[in-house]
Amino acid sequence: MAVARELLKLKSQNFIISVGPQATVFEAMRVMSERNVGALLVMDEGKIAGILSERDIVRKVDLLGKTCASAQVSEIMTEKVLYVEAAQPLEECMALMLEKRIRHLPVFEKEQLLGVISIGDVLREVIHEQKFIISQLEHYIRSGG
Repeated sequence: MAVARELLKLKSQNFIISVGPQATVFEAMRVMSERNVGALLVMDEGKIAGILSERDIVRKVDLLGKTCASAQVSEIMTEKVLYVEAAQPLEECMALMLEKRIRHLPVFEKEQLLGVISIGDVLREVIHEQKFIISQLEHYIRSGG
């Protein structure tokens, strides 16, 4: 099974998309739309301060009694950011995402942020690996074992 580091290498977009905590939610939404992503890391002085997802925006802005133009990212971001190590198998990444009901995980190696993987990235790779195993088994069966 592949590990998180390998999945990052396969992604066509392997750079980190982020905003600062003082950005408005509207500015963050613009970045999400332009980059076609569902979440952004919130970076403050080179460190992860939180993560902002579409779910955070939908659920929290109105509850604050604010608009996307007036609310700051720091007011609605998720501060406790779960992450994985680069050598973790994708099965573990997927299990964590499912258990915690999250869709994005930063990937670290020796305290260095390498990138972010999504549940879609993980599922694509798991399906690809399963198809490969199935084709190998079919070939083995057809060849008489």
